[in-house]
Amino acid sequence: MTEKLVFEFVTLFVVLEPFGMLAVFLAVTAGLEAGQRRKAAALAILYAFAVLVFFVVVGELLLIQMGIPLRAFQVAGGLLLLLYGIEMSLGAHAPGTGPSAASHTDSSSSINSLAVYPLAIPSIAGPGAMLTVVLLTDNREHAVIDQLITTAVLGSTLLLFLLILLAASPIMQVIGQGGANVLRRVMGVILSAIAANMILGAFQEWLGLPPL
Repeated sequence: MTEKLVFEFVTLFVVLEPFGMLAVFLAVTAGLEAGQRRKAAALAILYAFAVLVFFVVVGELLLIQMGIPLRAFQVAGGLLLLLYGIEMSLGAHAPGTGPSAASHTDSSSSINSLAVYPLAIPSIAGPGAMLTVVLLTDNREHAVIDQLITTAVLGSTLLLFLLILLAASPIMQVIGQGGANVLRRVMGVILSAIAANMILGAFQEWLGLPPL
């Protein structure tokens, strides 16, 4: 159980990539006061949690209704996560976190709309995170109690994410943009390894090969 919790926490932490979000968060909320910035961070995490829980509850059901085998979704999700990890490792911008993301913020933007886009979606609850929670709560392998535990791990991960965002300004002053880029690349390598394991695991189940 401990190994499962650690694996899920590390997987979600890497996919959500909170340290890579620091510079983006500061750029998008540059025109806000400290209190408004904290409110935007809290709302963004809340909206992201709601979106990801939605995918935990009905994500696999949607696949079933569309006639898509979960193993196929696992391979597709693994490939997307692999590309996502490669982008992170090479220093490319993740979806919703490029320079254009900051341009959506202007004086007329409300804190609520800012929290929804681009912070909650797609920066926090992006495609990679959606795919990951579906795969981690596979109904074929995990009972309801296991899925509830995964949801609790997700909540804990997002809570840590919120704490990091609340401390965004002092953290960036300490590690700088260079430090954030290094962390982004390291997490990209880890995410690529996790994605490769997902893909190989799907083929291992399909072909009946020995476990890796």
